[in-house]
Amino acid sequence: MQPIFLLLIFSYCFGALMALLFGASALGRVLAGTGAAVGAGAGILLGAGVIVSGAPFQWSAPGLLPTAGGLALGLDALGGFFLALIGVGALPAAIYGVGYSAAYAPGSVSLRQLGVMFNLFLLTMSLVTFADNVLTFLLMWEGMSLTSYFLVVSEPGQPGTVRAGVWYAAMTHAGLALLLAAFVLLINGGSSAFADLRVTAGEITPGLRGAIFLLAFFGFGSKAGLIPLHVWLPRAHPAAPSHVSALMSGVMIKMGVYGLLRVGLDLLGGGPTWWGALVLAVGAASALLGILFALMENDLKRLLAYSSVENIGIVFIGVGAAMLFGAKGLPAAAGLALIAALYHALNHTAFKGLLFLGAGAVLHATHTRDMNRMGGLIRTMPRTAFFFLIGSLAIAGIPPLNGFVSEWLLFQSLLPGVGLAQPIVAALVTLAIGMLALTSGLAAAGFVKAFGITFLAIPRSPEAAPTRQSSHEAAPSMQWGMGLLVASCLLLALTPTWIVPGLARVIAGLAGVGDALPSFTLGLSLHLGDGFADVSPLLAALGLLVVLGLAPGAMALARVNRSLRVSDSWGCGRVDQTPRMEYTATSFAEPLRRVFAELYRPTKELTIDFHPESRYFVQSIEYRSEIRGWFEEILYLPVISAIQWLSRYVRLLQSGSLHGYVSYLFVVLILLLATILWSGG
Repeated sequence: MQPIFLLLIFSYCFGALMALLFGASALGRVLAGTGAAVGAGAGILLGAGVIVSGAPFQWSAPGLLPTAGGLALGLDALGGFFLALIGVGALPAAIYGVGYSAAYAPGSVSLRQLGVMFNLFLLTMSLVTFADNVLTFLLMWEGMSLTSYFLVVSEPGQPGTVRAGVWYAAMTHAGLALLLAAFVLLINGGSSAFADLRVTAGEITPGLRGAIFLLAFFGFGSKAGLIPLHVWLPRAHPAAPSHVSALMSGVMIKMGVYGLLRVGLDLLGGGPTWWGALVLAVGAASALLGILFALMENDLKRLLAYSSVENIGIVFIGVGAAMLFGAKGLPAAAGLALIAALYHALNHTAFKGLLFLGAGAVLHATHTRDMNRMGGLIRTMPRTAFFFLIGSLAIAGIPPLNGFVSEWLLFQSLLPGVGLAQPIVAALVTLAIGMLALTSGLAAAGFVKAFGITFLAIPRSPEAAPTRQSSHEAAPSMQWGMGLLVASCLLLALTPTWIVPGLARVIAGLAGVGDALPSFTLGLSLHLGDGFADVSPLLAALGLLVVLGLAPGAMALARVNRSLRVSDSWGCGRVDQTPRMEYTATSFAEPLRRVFAELYRPTKELTIDFHPESRYFVQSIEYRSEIRGWFEEILYLPVISAIQWLSRYVRLLQSGSLHGYVSYLFVVLILLLATILWSGG
């Protein structure tokens, strides 16, 4: 395994170096993308190898860091899964990025910075899964955060990019501060090696264990984008280049899941019932609120970003259920819930990466993210439309695609919790099932909107009109990247009997999860035991193919007239159809906006211009509505205002006098000495 590991490191470094040397040239873009693609492929091989073989990989360099243990790297099955997940998202994104970056106008973005940071982002994110002591983990975590920040702000000329970078930097470093506190309490003056922490964790008092878990949960939750820590996500993901958005949304936020599993179930060894209940409740709220806010978006990439909040919430529902069932002594249910969570995390990497890459192709063709200015793109971008349709069906959980499989497993894993002896816990699980079901239905509506408004009907603006030279099919490398993710969605959908045993190896040894797994019938069906439930996506797909194949024969037997007939749709009495007669993204979501008005708290502005000679004739109607960001208003703006108020007074200390600064140091030194003397006495 060491040669593959060295190939991973070398490839990402090679890609970064080539981008630095050759910059915006075609050679630089190809070499940078090649380095990233080879590194991602090596990550898939190494992660899968560790899972299949069951033999952890170890590599250390004590002299690289001036601390005990130095740079400690190791890869077990849990880290191997997330390393492979990174590769699944990174390989298509790297291929896609070669063509995507070629479309930038000269000087609009630093392709040298983009290529360097793209490779370093993948390298540091991969090394997070290898970290085997606290310092290595935090260094790689911070490296992942810094490189992704530079990717977010790589298009500074676009509106909102700098502000998005500020929000992202603030939230990710607030999360880092929580993680630092959690690890300091976990180390408690001892060794920082993960192997030693697993041993000493049992000696920590329950109160301190709870504090460590809370700090870790909110620290990792800020990276994952859980509500209410999600505020950076719908800003940063749309601002980044689309292949970077695919990685941040489809891959990077999963590092929050990895971190929580590593600390909560591996290092701490699990905990009481309230740990799982908290994770389950926050996950369910994130899933439902994420898709509700996604439905209101007219910006295609912001819609996808809010959908990532929804899907990470679904993953955390599974993680929370696993922790809860483990604490209640239900290892089989806990294992199935965690398998469902990891399966959905992998599925989300495939279909959300595909959707962001498709959105990037649309953005390059139309130069807008506003769905109200799109429409009819299926005519000029048929392959992109097909790829986006597959991603939309997968994320909506439509069988037999991969989103359906993992959501079905999650539903089945939650059902044992309905009969738990504790009424409060049983009610929480029941509520989570209901919220998950509602989320699934709303997700289907949301992606009918995303696909239909973007690709169907007739163009709503000159940007989307087929006569424009810019409105064209995506570059070949971009299509190859999207095609790989379509293949991933299909493979993950049709092979659950291969995926589930691999995920069982991943969770083996984690606290509270058992070895009882779904059985298989002829290698085609998943059977959950006791006649409870069965599913076979492969047989369902074969059934659909048979039905589709029989349909032409049935039409021939019925002598159906199959000649092409062309006619106008009904136009409400008008002779010509115009874009004003179509649904817009806003009007599609208006019924849900009314139903959930108390949640959205929309502001409305209606302006009507009448004919000067009669109010019965309207010349124009202008309607504006905006969803209030009440998370920011309630939680964040008061904190920001308090910090700004405090900063005005702290600024007074910056006098510019060297004597004043020496005086500050003297006062601080006296206070420290007094504190030491007082504590010693």
